[in-house]
Amino acid sequence: MSRTQGSDGDAVDVIVEQWRRERPGMHPEPMAVFGRIYRLARLVGDAQEQLYQRWGIGRGEFDVLATLRRSGPPYALAPKAMTGALMLTSGGMTGRLDRLERAGLVRRAPDPDDRRSLRIILTEQGRQVAEEAADAGLTVQRQLLDALPAADQARLGDLLRTLLAAAEPPH
Repeated sequence: MSRTQGSDGDAVDVIVEQWRRERPGMHPEPMAVFGRIYRLARLVGDAQEQLYQRWGIGRGEFDVLATLRRSGPPYALAPKAMTGALMLTSGGMTGRLDRLERAGLVRRAPDPDDRRSLRIILTEQGRQVAEEAADAGLTVQRQLLDALPAADQARLGDLLRTLLAAAEPPH
Protein backbone atom coordinates (compact mmCIF):
# COMPACT_ATOMS: atom_id res chain seq x y z
CA MET A 1 0.00 0.00 0.00
CA SER A 2 1.33 3.46 -0.82
CA ARG A 3 1.67 6.25 1.71
CA THR A 4 0.32 9.68 0.95
CA GLN A 5 0.56 12.97 2.74
CA GLY A 6 -1.91 13.02 5.61
CA SER A 7 -1.91 9.24 6.16
CA ASP A 8 1.48 8.90 7.85
CA GLY A 9 3.11 10.03 4.61
CA ASP A 10 4.82 13.24 3.68
CA ALA A 11 5.33 15.45 0.63
CA VAL A 12 8.14 13.21 -0.59
CA ASP A 13 5.79 10.21 -0.61
CA VAL A 14 3.41 12.20 -2.81
CA ILE A 15 6.19 12.99 -5.30
CA VAL A 16 7.35 9.37 -5.42
CA GLU A 17 3.78 8.13 -5.92
CA GLN A 18 3.24 10.63 -8.73
CA TRP A 19 6.34 9.31 -10.53
CA ARG A 20 5.23 5.72 -9.99
CA ARG A 21 1.84 6.54 -11.48
CA GLU A 22 3.23 8.47 -14.45
CA ARG A 23 6.25 6.24 -15.14
CA PRO A 24 5.56 2.74 -13.77
CA GLY A 25 8.98 1.33 -14.71
CA MET A 26 10.97 4.22 -13.23
CA HIS A 27 11.69 2.94 -9.66
CA PRO A 28 11.92 6.35 -7.93
CA GLU A 29 12.86 5.02 -4.47
CA PRO A 30 16.17 6.97 -4.36
CA MET A 31 14.11 10.16 -4.63
CA ALA A 32 12.49 9.30 -1.31
CA VAL A 33 15.85 9.03 0.44
CA PHE A 34 17.60 12.01 -1.12
CA GLY A 35 14.48 14.16 -1.17
CA ARG A 36 14.19 13.76 2.58
CA ILE A 37 17.91 14.37 3.13
CA TYR A 38 17.67 17.56 1.07
CA ARG A 39 14.51 18.78 2.82
CA LEU A 40 15.91 18.06 6.28
CA ALA A 41 19.15 19.86 5.48
CA ARG A 42 17.26 22.85 4.11
CA LEU A 43 14.82 23.07 7.03
CA VAL A 44 17.51 22.71 9.69
CA GLY A 45 19.82 25.09 7.82
CA ASP A 46 17.07 27.70 7.56
CA ALA A 47 16.31 27.39 11.29
CA GLN A 48 20.00 27.81 12.12
CA GLU A 49 20.28 30.78 9.75
CA GLN A 50 17.47 32.49 11.67
CA LEU A 51 19.23 31.81 14.97
CA TYR A 52 22.55 33.21 13.72
CA GLN A 53 20.84 36.54 13.05
CA ARG A 54 20.91 37.11 16.83
CA TRP A 55 24.66 37.58 16.46
CA GLY A 56 24.44 39.54 13.22
CA ILE A 57 25.89 36.75 11.11
CA GLY A 58 24.66 34.36 8.46
CA ARG A 59 25.45 30.72 7.87
CA GLY A 60 28.51 31.56 5.77
CA GLU A 61 29.99 33.81 8.43
CA PHE A 62 29.25 31.21 11.09
CA ASP A 63 31.15 28.62 9.05
CA VAL A 64 34.23 30.87 9.04
CA LEU A 65 34.02 31.56 12.78
CA ALA A 66 33.43 27.88 13.57
CA THR A 67 36.38 26.82 11.40
CA LEU A 68 38.67 29.20 13.28
CA ARG A 69 37.28 28.22 16.71
CA ARG A 70 37.62 24.48 16.19
CA SER A 71 41.16 24.90 14.86
CA GLY A 72 42.24 25.41 18.49
CA PRO A 73 44.50 28.05 20.00
CA PRO A 74 45.67 30.48 18.74
CA TYR A 75 42.47 30.35 16.56
CA ALA A 76 44.32 31.55 13.46
CA LEU A 77 44.49 30.13 9.94
CA ALA A 78 45.80 31.17 6.57
CA PRO A 79 43.02 32.23 4.19
CA LYS A 80 44.06 29.47 1.76
CA ALA A 81 43.56 26.82 4.45
CA MET A 82 40.14 28.25 5.19
CA THR A 83 39.03 28.32 1.54
CA GLY A 84 39.94 24.64 1.28
CA ALA A 85 38.16 23.71 4.51
CA LEU A 86 35.03 25.62 3.53
CA MET A 87 35.14 24.74 -0.20
CA LEU A 88 35.03 28.43 -1.19
CA THR A 89 36.68 30.52 -3.83
CA SER A 90 39.11 33.17 -2.63
CA GLY A 91 36.58 35.82 -3.70
CA GLY A 92 33.83 34.23 -1.61
CA MET A 93 36.16 34.02 1.36
CA THR A 94 37.24 37.66 1.02
CA GLY A 95 33.66 38.90 1.23
CA ARG A 96 32.97 36.89 4.37
CA LEU A 97 36.22 38.00 5.98
CA ASP A 98 35.51 41.64 5.17
CA ARG A 99 32.10 41.45 6.91
CA LEU A 100 33.51 39.60 9.92
CA GLU A 101 36.42 42.02 10.25
CA ARG A 102 34.07 45.04 10.13
CA ALA A 103 32.03 43.39 12.91
CA GLY A 104 35.17 42.90 15.03
CA LEU A 105 34.88 39.10 14.99
CA VAL A 106 38.14 38.41 13.11
CA ARG A 107 41.25 40.35 12.26
CA ARG A 108 43.84 39.98 9.56
CA ALA A 109 47.49 39.99 10.57
CA PRO A 110 50.78 39.23 8.82
CA ASP A 111 51.80 35.57 9.03
CA PRO A 112 54.82 35.45 11.36
CA ASP A 113 56.30 32.60 9.29
CA ASP A 114 55.78 34.23 5.88
CA ARG A 115 55.66 38.02 5.62
CA ARG A 116 53.98 37.74 2.21
CA SER A 117 50.97 35.96 3.70
CA LEU A 118 48.19 36.77 6.11
CA ARG A 119 46.62 34.92 9.00
CA ILE A 120 42.96 35.26 9.92
CA ILE A 121 42.67 35.50 13.69
CA LEU A 122 39.50 34.97 15.70
CA THR A 123 38.98 37.83 18.16
CA GLU A 124 37.72 37.22 21.67
CA GLN A 125 34.33 38.55 20.60
CA GLY A 126 34.43 36.23 17.57
CA ARG A 127 35.24 33.26 19.79
CA GLN A 128 32.27 34.06 22.01
CA VAL A 129 29.92 34.44 19.02
CA ALA A 130 31.19 31.17 17.49
CA GLU A 131 30.59 29.26 20.72
CA GLU A 132 27.15 30.73 21.43
CA ALA A 133 25.96 30.28 17.84
CA ALA A 134 27.30 26.70 17.74
CA ASP A 135 25.44 25.87 20.95
CA ALA A 136 22.21 27.37 19.57
CA GLY A 137 22.58 25.48 16.28
CA LEU A 138 23.21 22.21 18.10
CA THR A 139 20.04 22.75 20.12
CA VAL A 140 18.03 22.89 16.88
CA GLN A 141 19.69 19.70 15.65
CA ARG A 142 19.24 17.91 18.99
CA GLN A 143 15.55 18.78 19.17
CA LEU A 144 14.99 17.24 15.75
CA LEU A 145 17.06 14.13 16.46
CA ASP A 146 15.16 13.57 19.71
CA ALA A 147 12.34 12.27 17.47
CA LEU A 148 14.49 9.11 17.16
CA PRO A 149 15.70 6.75 19.90
CA ALA A 150 19.45 7.00 20.60
CA ALA A 151 20.20 3.69 18.84
CA ASP A 152 18.42 4.90 15.68
CA GLN A 153 20.33 8.19 15.82
CA ALA A 154 23.61 6.28 15.91
CA ARG A 155 22.50 3.97 13.09
CA LEU A 156 21.37 6.92 10.98
CA GLY A 157 24.75 8.58 11.51
CA ASP A 158 26.51 5.39 10.40
CA LEU A 159 24.31 5.01 7.32
CA LEU A 160 24.80 8.62 6.27
CA ARG A 161 28.58 8.30 6.77
CA THR A 162 28.56 5.33 4.40
CA LEU A 163 26.52 7.21 1.78
CA LEU A 164 28.70 10.29 2.07
CA ALA A 165 31.86 8.23 1.63
CA ALA A 166 30.36 6.72 -1.52
CA ALA A 167 29.53 10.17 -2.90
CA GLU A 168 32.73 12.04 -2.05
CA PRO A 169 35.73 11.85 -4.33
CA PRO A 170 38.70 9.94 -2.90
CA HIS A 171 41.17 12.11 -1.00
